[in-house]
Parts: sequence; structure tokens; C-alpha cells
Amino acid sequence: MADLFEEIKDRLRGKNISIILPEGNDERIIEAALKLQKEGVIHPIVIGSDAEITPEIEVLNPKTYEYMDELVNAFVERRKGKATPEQAQEILMDVNYFGTMLVYTKKAHGLVSGAAHTTAETVRPALQIIKTKPGVSKTSGAFLMVKNDTRYIFADCAITIAPTSEDLAEIAIEGAKTAEAFGIKPKVAMLSFSTKGSAKSEETEKVVQATILAKERAPHLSIEGELQFDASVVPSIADKKAPGAEVRGDASVFVFPSLEAGNIGYKIAERLGEFEAIGPILQGLNAPVNDLSRGCNAEDVYKLAYITAAQALD
Repeated sequence: MADLFEEIKDRLRGKNISIILPEGNDERIIEAALKLQKEGVIHPIVIGSDAEITPEIEVLNPKTYEYMDELVNAFVERRKGKATPEQAQEILMDVNYFGTMLVYTKKAHGLVSGAAHTTAETVRPALQIIKTKPGVSKTSGAFLMVKNDTRYIFADCAITIAPTSEDLAEIAIEGAKTAEAFGIKPKVAMLSFSTKGSAKSEETEKVVQATILAKERAPHLSIEGELQFDASVVPSIADKKAPGAEVRGDASVFVFPSLEAGNIGYKIAERLGEFEAIGPILQGLNAPVNDLSRGCNAEDVYKLAYITAAQALD
């Protein structure tokens, strides 16, 4: 794990990446921000009251922010008539909306929130303001799974409850991009309880169609499906179940057919396989915004800030 973050730091040095931490009234956030500030690799910007936060950290307060009129006007324009300037002024008193607008207007590169807010409170402003990249209809949640020198991407384990074939294709392509951001050569397995037609149902057909769509949209990527998990990670099993497949026992990106499968899968790997699960990392947004668990500690905040900064390099 230390090697992963040293690699990320090496890539980030000299890039002047700034990360917004909206929850300046939380001690875990301040502890993480102080550590980041001391290292000097990325620049933390905390939202809160100057009186509550150590002077060593840059602090922005929405009540006194000198460029608030600019943010208000940009918000009204972005929301296309869904908010008046007066309403925008009120909305931007919310630290997550304020922080997200700072990212949208390129006053910072990314945002990490969720220590004291729900996922919805973190993600909703990002979806309304930053929005998804062209060609991506929905954001999705990936986990970076790390154990010693082994690294995998698991997706979607956090956002999309019942993905369609279209959704799964997007998740596969964005998952490959996430893998590349963290030094992983993407070889994508579209997971199912069937391998290459060994079972047939609506569920397996959904994965088959998703694989076709993903390959059409990203022919340069190695994407294979439908595959059972054993065929995606054990070469000898893949040779029997999926001879000639493009991904045969060497997958590095695992796309789960449903949120329940993904959530269960990453937790099994974490608790029984002793992998560290970093995330969820939100995929498909125009700028990186990531969500903490409300049970996080300062080290989790610190690590996710680096993950977010690495995404900003793309």
C-alpha cells in the first residue's frame, strides 16, 4: 500500500493539484488537511470558519468569500433557470454545493466529502453541477482493491443498484480508465454466474449485451464476458471454460452485474481476502468528486484526497 501512494505522490509532485475538503468543522478533516499541507504534494483547501481552523491551512468561508457573485452567476447559468440568483446565494451556503462550484469554476481540481454528510449530499451537487463526461449517462462507484503488490478495480460497488446493459458497458470503460490512473493494465471481466453461455437467462444475456456494447465503444480495450469469477482469475479454469477468450484468468478490472453482487464481492475480498478497499471512487464525472464513509478516520481522508488528486491528472 505504501508503494501505491508513493507512486501517486511522485506523479503529483509539481502539478499544483488542489483538493477541496468541505467539512472543516470535523476534526478528522483538519487532521488530514494538516498532514497534506505539511507534505506539500497536494494543496488542501478547507471550507469553514477561519476562527475554527488552524492558520496553517487555507480556509474558504462561503459567508465571506470575495468571489461569491461569480459563483452565483455560474450556478444560475449551469442550472439553466432552475434557480434564481437569490436561491443560488442560499444554496451555495451549503458547503458541498459551495465546494463543488469551486471545482466547476476551476478554482480547485477535486473534492472529498462525506465524513459528516450522506452519499446523496456529496454526490447530488456533483451530478447537478459538474455532471458526467460526454458519452457517460451515469456516474458509478469503483473500489481500488490493494494487497501487497496486487491491485484490482471492482465496479460498480456503490451507486447503480440494477444496471442495464448500457450501464454495465459504461462501467466497464470507466473502470478501465480508473485502472490506468492507478498504474493497472486494464483487462476487464464482465462477471456473471455463467461463462460463455453455460447458463442462459435474462441476467446472463444482460452481461452478454453489455460486453458487445463495451467492445464496440472501446475496441482498444481487452474486455471479455460473460465470465464467472473463477474463469476471470484462474488461467487453467479459463482455458477450459473460455478457450480463446481475450481475458483468460488475468483480469484486473471486475464489472459486477448488480450492486448487491459488487457490494458483497468487495466486502468478501476485504474481510476474508485481506485486501484493502479504497473508495468508492466516483467514475464518469467531468472532475473528480469522491465520497467518504461517515465512519472514516483521518487516514481515510488523507488517502482519498490523494486518490482524487490522481484522478485530476487525467
